[in-house]
Order: sequence, then C-alpha cells, then structure tokens
Amino acid sequence: MKNILVITASIFGQGGQSSQLVNQTLDNLRQSHGELKIQHRDLTAEPVPHLDAERFGAFITGADERDSQQQQVADYSDSLIEEVQQADIIVMGVPMYNFGIPSVLKAYFDHIARAGITFRYTENGPVGLLEDRPVYILAARGGIYANTPNDSQTPFLRSFLGFLGLTDVHFVFAEGLNMGEEQKESALQDAHRNIATLTA
Repeated sequence: MKNILVITASIFGQGGQSSQLVNQTLDNLRQSHGELKIQHRDLTAEPVPHLDAERFGAFITGADERDSQQQQVADYSDSLIEEVQQADIIVMGVPMYNFGIPSVLKAYFDHIARAGITFRYTENGPVGLLEDRPVYILAARGGIYANTPNDSQTPFLRSFLGFLGLTDVHFVFAEGLNMGEEQKESALQDAHRNIATLTA
C-alpha cells in the first residue's frame, strides 16, 4: 500500500480547482497502485502558523536548551516533517494567488525547512536530507503563466523542494481558468490527460 501525503492550499477548500485536480490524481493513483493510505493536510482548514522570531528561535535552540513552549513549536514542526518522510508520493494542489504560492503554503514550507533535519550546509553548498520521492504538483491558475517570466511559482517550487532533496517533481498546469468557459474546459481536459499520463 502506498502512503500518500496530500497537501492542499486553496482558499475555496475542496471546491477549488487545484483541490479537484488533486482528487483526480488520487483516483488515478488508485487505479495504478490499488488501495492508498492518505494523509491529507488542508492548509486552509488548518493553517500552519506563519514564521516569526519566536518560532524560528525554537528551531535553532538546542533540544536540551528549549523551554516547554519552544519544544511544542519544534514538536509541531517535527510532526510535519515526519509526514513527508513517511510518504511514498506527495501530491500538492497549488493555486496561484497574485503571482505566487498561497501564504499558508509558504508558512508550511517554513516549518519543514530545518537545518540539520531536512537540509544541511556544507563547504560545497546546501544538501537536501530528505529521501527523494515523486512529487506531483497540480497548479491551477486564472491566467496563462507557464513558461513566461510571470511564472514565479514553478522555479520557486522546484528550488525549494530540491533544496530539501526532493527533485522528482512533476507539474500539471491548468491555466486560463478565468478566461472564459471554453478556455477553462480545454485547460481542465488537458490537465486530466496529463494526470493520467503521469500516474499511469
């Protein structure tokens, strides 16, 4: 049985297009792999706190020196990292808001990027410490951005995930969703075909 970590970040919850593409991906993965064990982290329903000085301080304080509040912060971060470590496949629904990723997703990233745990610095630069595994990113956008200078999401996601050691990253784009019904329908059909190909 495959362990699947699902991360969604749409402000529209399960009604969001990125969330619906995630569900389509899970349906296809069931066809390919059979029964799945799914851990779903809905960052809109249960947002991760944004990083501040106190939380960062807890991360960099040694385990033997943390007070009880700092230990709670570290334990919470550790639990998020453990979900990633236990997953065979990661499926992420990523809408585009104002050219970037949702702020709740950035907050989540800030809690799983931990020096000495998910990455380390060396004389030759940073090294990711997570074991690589497939990451499927379902990117829903109101306009058309892929392969243009306005697509800040794709390079950022590749860079961040690669920084942690996750380089087997696959994108499925559904673009132009706010550019009329014909464009929306065509984009979603293309996305569904690409999902089927990736997960076969």
